[in-house]
Amino acid sequence: MEPNSGIHTDIQLRNNRSILNFKRNSTNMDYTLALLFSLMHVLSVGTAAPLPVEVVKMKSKVKWMAEQLVVRLNKDFQVPPGLTLSPSADVLDGPSSIVSVLDGYNSLISDTFTGVSQVKFDISSLTGYINQWRQGHCSEQRPKPSVPGPLQELQSRKEFIHTVSIEALMRVKEFLNLLLKNLDHLQTC
Repeated sequence: MEPNSGIHTDIQLRNNRSILNFKRNSTNMDYTLALLFSLMHVLSVGTAAPLPVEVVKMKSKVKWMAEQLVVRLNKDFQVPPGLTLSPSADVLDGPSSIVSVLDGYNSLISDTFTGVSQVKFDISSLTGYINQWRQGHCSEQRPKPSVPGPLQELQSRKEFIHTVSIEALMRVKEFLNLLLKNLDHLQTC
């Protein structure tokens, strides 16, 4: 027998055990890392900003709904001669303010005004869609926005139903045109 053969076999045996332990531990580590990364992915998907595809779909649907409503307003309701609107002070400050402004104007349009039921329904559909999207995709809910100046002024003159309805319809059209030019404000939660 060689003089150092026992030591050599002992070292070789220890090296083989170390390799086996390393492989066993690295396999456990691989599973742990895979589980950790999977968990991080699930958490990030649940709390992250909406996916770009969802935002694009939402914007295109809002754009289509707003355009249809503007076409209906242009076709069915003309600004009476002599009626001038003061400059709009309505602000696009994310979905909650958009819903607030449109709901406010919609509430001022009299149901007895001729041909207005479809317009009111379309406004409600648009605000319902935006509000539903906001609730599902904006983790931070903003406080209810303040009522903008022109809307507040109209609300103070509710007793003039016919005049207020006409102005509210014109303001809705004006606001929708503003929204169509600034669709990016929809994704600001």
